[in-house]
Order: sequence, then structure tokens, then C-alpha cells
Amino acid sequence: MGGIAAIGRQAGHRVTGCDANVYPPMSEQLGALGIELIEGYGADQLSLKPDLWVIGNVITRGNPLMEAILNSGERYQSGPQWLADNILISKWVLAVAGTHGKTTTSSMLAWILECAGRAPGFLIGGIAPDLQVSARSSGSEWFVIEADEYDTAFFDKRSKFVHYRPQTAVLNNLEFDHADIFADLAAIERQFHHFVRTIPGKGRIVANGQDEALKRVLAQGVWTPVEEFGTSGGWQAGAPDEEGGFEIAWRDQAMGRLRWSLSGAYNRMNALAAIAAARHAGVAPVAAIEALGRFQGVRRRLELRGTARGVRVYDDFAHHPTAVRETIAALRQRIEGSRGRTEGSRERNGTGRILAVFEPRSNTLKRGVLKEALPGSFGGADKVYVYEAGLSWSAAATFAPLGARVRCESDLAALAAAIVAEAREGDHVLVMSNGDFGGIHQKLLQALGR
Repeated sequence: MGGIAAIGRQAGHRVTGCDANVYPPMSEQLGALGIELIEGYGADQLSLKPDLWVIGNVITRGNPLMEAILNSGERYQSGPQWLADNILISKWVLAVAGTHGKTTTSSMLAWILECAGRAPGFLIGGIAPDLQVSARSSGSEWFVIEADEYDTAFFDKRSKFVHYRPQTAVLNNLEFDHADIFADLAAIERQFHHFVRTIPGKGRIVANGQDEALKRVLAQGVWTPVEEFGTSGGWQAGAPDEEGGFEIAWRDQAMGRLRWSLSGAYNRMNALAAIAAARHAGVAPVAAIEALGRFQGVRRRLELRGTARGVRVYDDFAHHPTAVRETIAALRQRIEGSRGRTEGSRERNGTGRILAVFEPRSNTLKRGVLKEALPGSFGGADKVYVYEAGLSWSAAATFAPLGARVRCESDLAALAAAIVAEAREGDHVLVMSNGDFGGIHQKLLQALGR
């Protein structure tokens, strides 16, 4: 919704917005754009008299402002519908869908098109330093969008992505998530099938050929050419070297070697998807590989927030067991690569331990769905710290298989103190949450600095 607000502002509208809680980086972006932000949902905001109320999917019946809008008969519309009607209608839309990697892959794709001189518009659920903002409207025909399967609004229970009507669609992967609106994985697969139905025959589907759930989606019906990645018959990624670089091939034909700063198996798959999608839009793979070699990643995706007393503190959005496991693996690869570059020694001045700090904050995890998978997801971490406030289940009982490696706390200050007491020079503190986590990153850096 913040991105849609930015696009509305760029289109020349006066834009105001309200929310219960806004935090960086979105709060910073909104402020820089001069978008007026109101805390809370007071009915007195009717006095603004806007031409249109654009409603986000967190708003429910009973919300005081929404009730006032309904009672007064004012015009309202969902964010995805407004975007489709006013921005996407005349564009070549490149949509990136999937449980994991949407933000990173969308950012990669937008960056490739930017480097190719296409000046794309985009709407992405995060901010890549290369792109500087999460959303942009442009005069070009190209528009990259992160295509979310979450529902559209309280009055439109279809997944958001059915509004976007892409020419190019990436299907990254598919697992069960969003337990607050989906009963099971089959229900999500059905929504992906509805998405596939909107892609024209002259378009292109770029699909993860390793994913069984996506195979089931496509088996329900497909009317568009499909190009796979992650398989021998499609786009392939070679094994990474010590610096994370790897060879890229299309149907066993070498396309080039990507040398970049990112790490992890998921990012290699994300890169293949972005390169394939960009090729459908007319960008040669060699140009796409060169652009990704300069890609700096996305904020809140293994983002180094700072170093204090030789301890590195990272921020990551991971909130699903698979994302947690892959994020830890990516950091481990980065650490091991650093060791290799220092002639096989233990990392300079330190141990290279990973202290994983986790807030189970998503609606799925708060309900306890997928909790059984969590202990195994932290296998690559040396120490695990879990913030268990607000959960309907016992984190201590769930994480008991990790034994002495885990510590669970319901008090944020106590959790931070335990991490600071344990951390020593050379350690990597990996903070994972889909919220602001009470600003724990800066609290840790300040405490370590003291």
C-alpha cells in the first residue's frame, strides 16, 4: 500500500494515508515523498474529502474509518484494483509470484530492465539500494510487480495477483503459508491456477521446474508457453565458487558467469528466474548477467545493519521455516567464502558463529501452523534466540530439540541482554522477523558498543 501511495503521488495526486504502525524503510520513503501519514483510523478523517478511498487488505469490518466510509456512501476501491485500472492497463506487466523470493526476484528483474535502458515502473515489497525506492511510475511500457497471493481486501477475497494480467509471469516456488486465509496448500494452488488463467497465450510463464506444487498448478491447465529454471531442460545454475559466483546455462548452452555479492541457493534460483523473464522482455542474457553482477541486494534481506566490537548484526525478513533455513545457509556460505579468502583460516579475529534471533510474527506462525518445522530450520545456527511474546503455543516446548543451543524469552530486553552476553568478536547475529522487532537491531549494536 505504501508503494501504491508513492505511485499515486507520482501520478500527480495528493495522497494521504493512515495506518496503525509504520516503520522503516517504508516510513522513510513515504516521508521523503511528502505523503501525509495519519496514525490511527479515526472517522474524523472523512473531513479530508478525497476523490477515492483506496483500501488495504488489513482493513476489516468494524474499523471505525471504514465504517464511516460505508455509512457515508463514499467511493472506495482496493489497492490492486486501483493499480490495475489506472497504471497497469497500458503496460507490459512482468509479475513475480511465489512463496519465497518475490521481493528479491522482482528487484533483480527491475534492475536488469533499468540497466538495459527500459526505465521500468515497478511495485515491490521492499527497497533495493540500486532502485532506491520500492515503487515507481514511469512513462515506459514496462512494469515489474511483486505478485502476492494474499487476498485483495475484505470485500474482494481473490488473491491480489489476479488483478495484474501480466505478459510475463514468474512462478518462483509454492509452499503452505497464510494460514489465516488458506485452509491448506491445495487452496493456494487453486489461486495460482486462477493467476495462470489470466496470462495470455502470447505471454510467457517462467516456472521453477523443481517445485512439485507448481507442477500441480500447471497440470490444472496452462494456455501459455512455459520456460523452466532449475532443470536440465531449462535454465541452470552451476555450483558457486568461494565468492558466490556461478555459471549460468540455458539448455546446457553456456550464457555466462555471474560474479556478485549475494549468496545462497535461493538467490541463484532467483537470478535464473529474473534472467529468463528479462529475456522474454527482450534483454539478452549476457546483459542481464552483467547487470546482476552490480546488484546490491534488497534491504532486510541479509542486510548488514552494523558492526560493534567485532560482532556483525544482520536484518532479514525470513518468517517461514524454509526461508529461515535458506537464510542461515546463505549466511553460512558467505562466512565460509570469507574464510576461504583468508587462506583457510578461521575468519579474521573471530569464530564465525551464527547467533540466530527469531520473532515468529506472521499470522501463520502465531497460530502455531508450521511450528514443528522450525527446530530443523535452525540446524545451521550455533545459537538460537526466540522471542515468544504473543504466541498461542510454547516456543520453549517446540524448540526443546535444540537443547542448550536455544533460549526463549518473552521479554525483549532480556532477550537482547542474553544475546549481548553471549556474542563475541567474529560472531554474526542474524535477526529474522517480518516486523520491526522492537528495534532490536539498533539496541544490540548500541549495547555491544558499550
